[in-house]
Amino acid sequence: MQKLGSGEGWNLILLNCPQPHNHPQTMSAQSLHGITLESLLTRLVDHYGWEGLGRRIDINCFQKDPSIKSSLKFLRRTPWAREQVEQLYLDTRFTN
Repeated sequence: MQKLGSGEGWNLILLNCPQPHNHPQTMSAQSLHGITLESLLTRLVDHYGWEGLGRRIDINCFQKDPSIKSSLKFLRRTPWAREQVEQLYLDTRFTN
């Protein structure tokens, strides 16, 4: 454990934890840096299709007349749904 700094009533401590890059099969939220929501969603749709995506994440924008545009609008306004999509992206083992 290494103390990095302190300020008004708080301390920042770095614990010796394994870093995500040590595990190539595991992606972390840091892996999403630089990936747009549109490209993330497009890749999921290409991989699972709208029907498969709608089975994995139970939200109407994936099940009823789905489109990238309407899904993006919903996901940008609905943090819990966006988190589920991001987590599915992180958990998916893409073949290409």
